Amino acid sequence: MIAFSLRLAVSGGREALARLAMIAAAVAIGVGLLLSTFASVNAIGRANERQLWMNSGTKGRTEAPAAVDPLWWYAHGDFYDGKELFEVEVAPTGPTSPVPPGLTRLPAPGEYYASPALEKLLRDVPAVQLGDRFPGRLAGTLGDAALPSPDSLSVVIGRTADEVRAGPHARQITTIATALPAECDNDCYGHGERGDAMTLILTVVAGALIFPVLIFIGTATRLSAATREQRFAAMRLVGATPRQVSVVSAVESTVASVAGTVLGFGLFAALRPVVATVPFTGSRFFPSDLTLTAVQALGAVVGVPVAAALAARFALRRVTISPLGVSRRVTPKPPGAWRMVPLLAGLGELGYFVDHRPATTNGQSAAYLTGFLLVMLGLVIAGPWLTMVAARAVARRTSRPAALIAVRRLADDPKAGFRSVAGLVLALFVVTSTVSIIGTINANRGALSGDPEVRKAVVHTPSDLFRSDPMGTVPDSVLASARAVPGFRGLALAHDNPAGFGREYHGPDPMPAPALVLCSELAQTPVVGHCAPGAAVALVPLWQFVDLREASSREWPAAPVSAQEAAALPVRMIYTTTDGSSAAMEQLRTLFTVAYPTYEARMAGDWGTASQKQLQGWRQLANVVLLTTLPIAGCSLAVSVVAGLSDRRRPFAILRLTGAPLRLLQRVIGLESALPLLVVAAISIGTGFAAAAMFLKSQMEYDLVSPGALYYGLTGFGLLASLGIIASTLPLLRRITGPEAARNG
Repeated sequence: MIAFSLRLAVSGGREALARLAMIAAAVAIGVGLLLSTFASVNAIGRANERQLWMNSGTKGRTEAPAAVDPLWWYAHGDFYDGKELFEVEVAPTGPTSPVPPGLTRLPAPGEYYASPALEKLLRDVPAVQLGDRFPGRLAGTLGDAALPSPDSLSVVIGRTADEVRAGPHARQITTIATALPAECDNDCYGHGERGDAMTLILTVVAGALIFPVLIFIGTATRLSAATREQRFAAMRLVGATPRQVSVVSAVESTVASVAGTVLGFGLFAALRPVVATVPFTGSRFFPSDLTLTAVQALGAVVGVPVAAALAARFALRRVTISPLGVSRRVTPKPPGAWRMVPLLAGLGELGYFVDHRPATTNGQSAAYLTGFLLVMLGLVIAGPWLTMVAARAVARRTSRPAALIAVRRLADDPKAGFRSVAGLVLALFVVTSTVSIIGTINANRGALSGDPEVRKAVVHTPSDLFRSDPMGTVPDSVLASARAVPGFRGLALAHDNPAGFGREYHGPDPMPAPALVLCSELAQTPVVGHCAPGAAVALVPLWQFVDLREASSREWPAAPVSAQEAAALPVRMIYTTTDGSSAAMEQLRTLFTVAYPTYEARMAGDWGTASQKQLQGWRQLANVVLLTTLPIAGCSLAVSVVAGLSDRRRPFAILRLTGAPLRLLQRVIGLESALPLLVVAAISIGTGFAAAAMFLKSQMEYDLVSPGALYYGLTGFGLLASLGIIASTLPLLRRITGPEAARNG
């Protein structure tokens, strides 16, 4: 029977082969995109795993006893031109000290190993801007096993034990970390995207992308459903059993789906290098990270053909009841209002978690993913009922023949009417919720880059601003070198305030007393503020030097000390202003880092670098959602409308023979597709805004920020393009509704 079914599947001439090819192509596109989504989520996990070694030595980690020589370890961060660097200084105490991944041996004092991206940067950038920060010579390349991304800037530096021990968070370790520590403090690195909203958003979006893809595949497998129903009903009339008809139908759909699945894996392999370049997390992936788990691959190999066979079996449920099932079609039972329950339940779940957010990341992922998937499932389930309600409302207010035919058919069979636009409705929900979430995060966190004038400054500060000991006296040679940097504008030293002047004015402990700043130097750095008239020394809070807002209009109170007394006190911080050029700021950063290697030279943009990197990834993710879901939905719409025309060509041909003009029939088709599209799309967009608002309030305590003009423009363009797709199929009506269709349909 299976062999006969295979011959029958391709025996219909060009039409049958074209139908199989179209189903296979649709399945291939859906499978390729679905596998790429799965692989991207997997790649994030693998990238995170490869940077866990950076947590070696963090205070929240428990060292396992080992019979090895301890390794002195001091890990810290650095920056270059808005890019984050990870640096670790090591000093072995014996030949068996542990070695980080990506290395075959530890660097000796005066040597360092750099990642490929950092090596290239060192070659391209003058040493005074970057290379001078790393003493000695480049001994080799840090391997991929230690890098989360090809863009990672990482370096392992060899030092003496005394040099490493001087680091503020230096510790002896006996093992290299392979997991996150129990506590993640300021000295915790390599935690990647774990425990962050990025993981939650990616999880929700990955689940959201599945629905439009599955609808696309389901739509494709229903091509020429009516024609096949008639053929299978004829087989029943000549003696075929319901089981035999089901086998023929399943084999026909499964053949195309299997071919499409194979092509989908090929498409995934072709897309993998392209997907690897998409910076979902702000950095590219290694192509080798874009792999599938056995469960995911097996699920696609087995699940897609099985789903296609089930869809074919479900589509022919009327034929298996009776051989005359196709001829004796009756009005389906109208959908009930209960279909709104899943949609309301999904929104209710998201609303519940606004005030009851789960404590763990896994709990949050499960809660939000379940809520979003339930909302999407609810839109699909509620769509036919909403279509029926809209159609009946229009029917009561129109008398035009085309409108009456269209809305009466929609009211009689709203499931068929909604099916053609289901993919686009879900795509609009996914796009609306994703863009709203990402846009709101960008609006709330985008200010981390600082005011324009603040971004031109470099501040050299202890890693622990409020509790570390001061630097001491800054040598005149360092100050002279700083002033000689091209692009230098001004310099102010924040001196220690051991007497505690102004403490009562600037807050209680643990906030330290304000710094003492010479007014002659404060005049060189007006972005920090200015002195009172006649004052020689000002009391400036330490937080002002790291504030992202400029304070040029702020007048700081005078300190009851002379300029000579203040200048003799130790320095806590060096604040330098420049012309804003990257070369000037990075040269000053390198100069201060070499002079005070256990302190941090920061710029205003550095405080927001990690956040900006993540925001860039989120913006890219929003673009991916837009560029993925809308085309998929458009393909689903086109395939569904064409399939609907093909399935109903005989009724339309008969209407044309009885005198109905072609333009009337075209308006009927257009209204049947446009009405559910516009009505349910409006509800889908509103639901997307509501779901995004509840997620943001629950997870981040942000109020929803309206998306920009780009979103509304793209959404409007998507709806117009969808209407254009519908209109582009209407000329087919003339070709497929000729007199021969009435005889042979």
